[in-house]
Amino acid sequence: MSSGAGVRRIRERRLGRAALFAWFAERLRARRAALRSSGRLIAIKMLWTCGPGWAAMVAAAALADAALPNVAAVFFGRAVGEIPAAAHSGLHSSAGTTMLISLGLGIFAYAMTLMLGSFGDALNSVVAQRIGQNQQLRLMAAVSGPVGIAHLEDPQVLGDLDAAQGTYMSYSPTTAPLTLASSIGNRAGGLMACVVIGEVRWWLGLSLCLAWLAVRPPLRRVVIRQVRAFRGETAVMRRAWYFLGVGTWPRAAKEVRVLDLADWVVDGYRRHWFEGMRSSWRGIGELYRLVCALLVFVAAILGMACLAVAWGAYHGDVSLTELVTVLTLLPGTTAVGSISYTDVQLEWMAGALPDMTALEASLARASTELPGLLPAAGLPRDEIKFERVGFRYPRSSADVLSELNLALPVGQSTALVGANGAGKTTLVKLVCRLHDPTTGRIRVDGRALDELDPRSWRRQVAVVLQDFNRYPFSAADNIFMGAIDHRDDLDGMVRAAERAGAREFIERLVDGFDTTVSRAYTRGTDPSGGQWQRLALARALFAVQHGARLLILDEPTAWLDVRAEAAFFDQFLGLTQGITSLIISHRFSTVRHADRIAVIDGGHVTETGTHDELMDADGGYAAMFRVQASRFAEAGEEAK
Repeated sequence: MSSGAGVRRIRERRLGRAALFAWFAERLRARRAALRSSGRLIAIKMLWTCGPGWAAMVAAAALADAALPNVAAVFFGRAVGEIPAAAHSGLHSSAGTTMLISLGLGIFAYAMTLMLGSFGDALNSVVAQRIGQNQQLRLMAAVSGPVGIAHLEDPQVLGDLDAAQGTYMSYSPTTAPLTLASSIGNRAGGLMACVVIGEVRWWLGLSLCLAWLAVRPPLRRVVIRQVRAFRGETAVMRRAWYFLGVGTWPRAAKEVRVLDLADWVVDGYRRHWFEGMRSSWRGIGELYRLVCALLVFVAAILGMACLAVAWGAYHGDVSLTELVTVLTLLPGTTAVGSISYTDVQLEWMAGALPDMTALEASLARASTELPGLLPAAGLPRDEIKFERVGFRYPRSSADVLSELNLALPVGQSTALVGANGAGKTTLVKLVCRLHDPTTGRIRVDGRALDELDPRSWRRQVAVVLQDFNRYPFSAADNIFMGAIDHRDDLDGMVRAAERAGAREFIERLVDGFDTTVSRAYTRGTDPSGGQWQRLALARALFAVQHGARLLILDEPTAWLDVRAEAAFFDQFLGLTQGITSLIISHRFSTVRHADRIAVIDGGHVTETGTHDELMDADGGYAAMFRVQASRFAEAGEEAK
């Protein structure tokens, strides 16, 4: 062989070894990544976060629960084995003494097993609460981390959130650590039973252990497939749970009954729930078939074990003690490889735990999507300006805003009008930095809004959203939340309520400003829609009193009656005087009081000016105003 051929072979062998090492390293990395995302490993970490002491107690209780039944069986077997000798020699003989001691120790171990059950229930209750609280805190921190709301408008994130909470399962993922401890304890008990049997016949204990270990993997694979199939039905189950909510939510009760929707709602829940569960039931059917197929193998193993022990006892090779011990422990060996209800629960719970970790990682990335470090205190001083702003919601193919240009001068009120879906509320979200523009820029006094710290900027904004929250707290708290750091400003809170027209109805409540505004609580009350809107307006005005420099009112009179709306118009200029304000309304009687009016159509501003200027221009605004004015005129004629 030439030297060149030899060199080539050496190189080929080296390349082969390098490829083998690379393959092995890749497999090792994949294995480590899978281990890090393992639901069982996450469950162990969750238990550890409760504190090493609690984790140690749970582990000790699980091991004790595994060992004590086997210990009791050994002592009971020894006691039974000594019965013939004790009966022959009497209880005062060594055999009788051994029997009584063994019986006493067996009873003690059995009693400890019973006591451990009560102790374990109490321990699990405490630990489960701690784990549940830790998980809820993690979940709240993860969801609250992003400064925007894009993640809460993303169907994928909402599905992951439901999966992480185990919303559609019969088992809570937060109990996975305790279920895992119980499962490990059961299997440890089965292994101990095999070891004890192995003391009698080593090959018998080893055979039982290996047989059960061979049975477990195919059973577990079927359960895992069932869990994964169900997790693929998240969208269907979310719809089913919505139907369930419609049938049980107090806020939906009136329409459900007036429209006679009860049967339709129940049928909707039933249909979607059965559709979502169909794949899971197929998995259960597959599991049953596999269990039936393995039943013959299991029966054969247990039958041969019983036959071997009986054969040995018949020929005197197995003592009575050994016979009783083996027959007592034989059923316990099944825990090594059988799939119990606890194991099924564990697979469902553990399957949901990686969702929590993945959700945290995803939302942690989302928390960097609205950067900005510069303080915004005292802004704006000049104007807020939209420069060719465009916006498209995540997973959408259509732009809501496109090439939008608009200026909001400081100290003036600007009204936005336009048809439904024109993008007015989306523009409010952009001003509040709940989203950032897809294209273009929003500038505050010439500085890009995305350079400002979002939380600092939001302290400069007071907003009454069209779908404002109705907090089931006291009336005072509902106002204080506008500037929660100033809860000691009672006079300011009352002043904000008076300016919003809410003071009179609040003081008539059973406990005045301390009344809980929800009928779900004792001495609580449920304000009308108009009263709720006044509370929301008072909350925004309280924020303005404590430094907010931009007031946003989205449909401020939507819930008010005609008289209250007229009163609001009279107060409008006083409420917004000297404040940079943005008002969105479909009612032109509201917007005509604004300093400037902007018309949005097709996602961009088409007209700007005062009411009189826009009427003189005779464009889209004038046409919409005349249509609405004619409707009010017709209503007035009919009233006469």
